[in-house]
This record gives sequence, structure tokens and C-alpha cells, in this order.
Amino acid sequence: QVQLVESGGGLVQAGGSLRLSCTASGRTFSIYAMGWFRQAPGKEREFVAAINWSGSNTVYADSVKGRFTISRDNAKNTMYLQLNSLIPEDTAVYRCAGRQYNSASREAGTYQYWGQGTQVTVSS
Repeated sequence: QVQLVESGGGLVQAGGSLRLSCTASGRTFSIYAMGWFRQAPGKEREFVAAINWSGSNTVYADSVKGRFTISRDNAKNTMYLQLNSLIPEDTAVYRCAGRQYNSASREAGTYQYWGQGTQVTVSS
């Protein structure tokens, strides 16, 4: 079994920054690529960013490209999402996910493991 736990969310003013963390425990060798997704109230879940195991390949949603940076430290079983230049539209619950394949995927259905999420609220 794999457990993913997010942290680092909070309330921030527009233009501010946050760093989210996602720490894996359990059978972590089952996880290769990882990703971040978010869901705002009344909206569907959307892809944010993904990274392969080595960190050599990353993909981003157009809405966050240039503002968010995904990274990982495999020695710590932790993935990060640096959120800069935040805007109110970034307000959502952010969830991390892990998959058993090494390609960084935008598709939520291809991820086998999910965290519970951390709330990010950006005030105007």
C-alpha cells in the first residue's frame, strides 16, 4: 500500500507564493511518475503538473506554466510544487498523485495513488 500526504497549503494574497509538499510512504517503490491536480468549488478536477521519476521530464498546464515549478527529491520520497505569482483563480484543493509508470501524465485516470489534498486560497 502507498500513502501520499500533502502539506504546505494556506491563505496567501494575490502575487504571493507557496510551496506544497507531497510525501510518500509505504510501498514507495511502486511509484514512478507523480503529478499535481487541483479542484476548485463547483469545478471539475484539472491537471496542474507532472514529473517523471528522475525529474528529467516535466509537463505543466498552460494556466500555470511559468508560475509553478514541480520537482522531487527521491531520497526523501517527496515531491514539491512551488507556486509563484498566485492569482485568485488558483484557489483550489491541490492533490498529489502517483502512478506505476514512468511517463509524466496529464490524465488523472492513469494515476493509482492519491493524497487527500491541501487547500490553497488566494485572496485578491
